[in-house]
Amino acid sequence: MRYETINPATEEIIDSYETMSQNEVLGIARQSHAAYLEWRDCPLQERLDLVSNLAGVIRANLEKHSRFMSIEMGKPITQSRAEVEKCALLCDVYVQKAEEWLAPERVEADGKEHRVIFQPLGVILSIMPWNFPYWQAMRFAVPGVIAGNTSLLKHASNVPQCAFGLEELFREAGFPPNIFRTILATHEAVSGLMADVAIQGISLTGSTGAGARIAETAGRNLKKVVLELGGSDPFIILEDADIEVVARNAVTGRMVSTGQSCIAAKRFIVMKNIADNFTARFSELMNDLVIGDPLDDKTDVGAIVDKKALDELLAQLDQSVKAGAKVVTGGKRLDRKGFFLEPTVVTDTRPEMRIVSEEVFGPIAPIIVVKDEEEAIRVANDSIFGLGGSVWTRDIDRGIRLAEQIEAGTTFINSIVKSDPRMPFGGIKRSGIGRELSKYGLREFVNIKGINIYEHR
Repeated sequence: MRYETINPATEEIIDSYETMSQNEVLGIARQSHAAYLEWRDCPLQERLDLVSNLAGVIRANLEKHSRFMSIEMGKPITQSRAEVEKCALLCDVYVQKAEEWLAPERVEADGKEHRVIFQPLGVILSIMPWNFPYWQAMRFAVPGVIAGNTSLLKHASNVPQCAFGLEELFREAGFPPNIFRTILATHEAVSGLMADVAIQGISLTGSTGAGARIAETAGRNLKKVVLELGGSDPFIILEDADIEVVARNAVTGRMVSTGQSCIAAKRFIVMKNIADNFTARFSELMNDLVIGDPLDDKTDVGAIVDKKALDELLAQLDQSVKAGAKVVTGGKRLDRKGFFLEPTVVTDTRPEMRIVSEEVFGPIAPIIVVKDEEEAIRVANDSIFGLGGSVWTRDIDRGIRLAEQIEAGTTFINSIVKSDPRMPFGGIKRSGIGRELSKYGLREFVNIKGINIYEHR
């Protein structure tokens, strides 16, 4: 089966690609398994040296891979460059910390000596989305190969240049063949692959629906899974917050990747006595953003990934407006080629509106007015999602107290939600299972083995 990729900013065809057959996919998995049998015995320092090489190769080819990203999925080029550089930082951090994070641990128990060691599992399949096509694949692959696993990437079908670009980076860094491979496969081929004995684990970043389907298949085949799924992150603004500081961060938090991010701020929960001032400044800043060619350095807002996604955003907004919501700024598709939507701020929202109750994967920002912090936490937690959240206040102790009450995998005080290689990342509720990044992510796809030693008597 052939399919075409389309530039979302121009609606022009980029290229066409042939999906791999079931036999081709299984053949690559077998090659990855054969490579694993040697790679697992490669000394850790040799693996780390290759990851250090990878960081250098990424930085040396930053512009090339940034352009792949912006052309295929519409992200502003400045954000694409930042994403590629972040992949290099990821490598740097794991090179510095992996030996410590994988070091055997001693445990006091009833025998002479007890150790916990961390050993690789085998071939790990990653199923990745288009919105951060380099970062999300790298944040899974780098810890995996350091631990001694091999990595098989099934990327989103609209970013094949990025998918093969990732494979090229590993190859140029000097990794042995088949340590990191990319496949272009149908859903049926991937289902068959997940059932195959060569695959020992599966990591998915994607929608909640996709996560449920992958988890079901993995469960039937008793495969370990890590799922990083959707989010509807609350952005809580307390009455003592600096309106200018918060409004600027609100724009950044909502508009990263043109709002197409699982950890974007998606529900702006504001104390009643500052709501009007915040809404006015936030709307001004959103209205000032430059929408345009993703390859132009002056562009702040790129394209929505495709027409289907744009139509869904407009449908979510239309339902909410019909239910009584008020559009303060934006709300329209641009009258030009490409899938562009104006940055949009919406007030007079209610829980049953789609822009509040669902994940909104694009530049629409609903404002929810509350009377006190108790209501703010109740509203924040009134969601099927639990990925991230933030609290904005001059009172750090108060911020910590509220952040601890938010039902999410990660919370921030006076910062937008973001991922960092040194901190665990993942969600609860319908936002996922397991963790990525930090030592916790490094240990997700390893055998945590206990070695128990007793006297011979």
